[in-house]
Order: sequence, then structure tokens, then C-alpha cells
Amino acid sequence: MSEHPEKPFLYLVVCAAGIASDIGELITAAQERNWEVGVIATPQGLGFIDATAVEAQTGRPIRSAWRAPGDPRPFPPPDAVAVAPATFNTVNKWAAGISDTLALGTLCEAYGLGVPIAVLPCVSKALAAHPAYRASVDRLGAMGVRFGTPYSGEVPQDGGSPEFRWERVLDLLTPRT
Repeated sequence: MSEHPEKPFLYLVVCAAGIASDIGELITAAQERNWEVGVIATPQGLGFIDATAVEAQTGRPIRSAWRAPGDPRPFPPPDAVAVAPATFNTVNKWAAGISDTLALGTLCEAYGLGVPIAVLPCVSKALAAHPAYRASVDRLGAMGVRFGTPYSGEVPQDGGSPEFRWERVLDLLTPRT
């Protein structure tokens, strides 16, 4: 595996939200836009995705835990990072600089490296109303993190099914050159 793939490399951080089971849609959209993709799941997020299908689709292992000293890096450096779906917990911990999982450590480090980051929140209206969440979104936005419209997962008034438009996170990104 080359450290410098010909295509830009996208780290896709996946959190524990029900919609995460459809992450293959975002991987397909990213690959159609010429991205190589590596998935980093939060520890709880692993339970929401089909790891075998994701690994087959990306051709790479899903990362969720720190690698041991001396182990090779399974992904090249990122040209951009997408967080989708992003949960209340992840957004708040990230904004506070908490790095207690590989996913959070990757997000904290990406900022320091100047890597473009885009987020599609998946947060209920009740949680989005919490002042800590609003402050976290503001803080991350001030750091240059780009946010898409939040997805609450709540059923619309017409009774239809709520739509999570995965490709919106890609629209927010331009790879680092």
C-alpha cells in the first residue's frame, strides 16, 4: 500500500447513530468523486456498521483502536476528514479537546495539521438545544470545521421518512493540496 495514493485520501469518521448502518452510501459517493476512503469508527460506532461490507468496499481495515508502537500506519495521511454521522457526544468531546478514542484523537490532530474537516451532525432537536452543544459547534466552526445541516432523525410532519443526504459532507470538502 502506497503512502501517497494517486487519489486524495479521505478519512471518514463514523459515530454511533442509527443512520450509520447506511455508511456505504457515503463511501460510494466519495469513491465516485475520486476519493480513496479509510473508515475510522468510534468504539460504539462499530456496532452500527457492517464491518465486513465496509472493509470490502474500501479495501482497507476499519480503524477503531490505536495501533501498537512500531505497527505500520494502515492509512496514508488524510487530505480531508469527513465526520458522518456526528453525534452529540463526539462533537462535544472533540470541541473540548478530549482525545480518548482514535476517532477523537484523529479529529483533534487533523485540526493541528490543517486538514479540511466537514461534519454532518446527527443530533436530536432536544440535544441540539443544549448550550454545550451550541458552544461546541461554534468553537469548531471558529476552527474552520465546516458543518452541514443537522439531521435529527425525526419523522417529518408529512409522515415520510427523514432523509440523510450523505453527499452533503463531500460538498463541504476540498482536499488539502
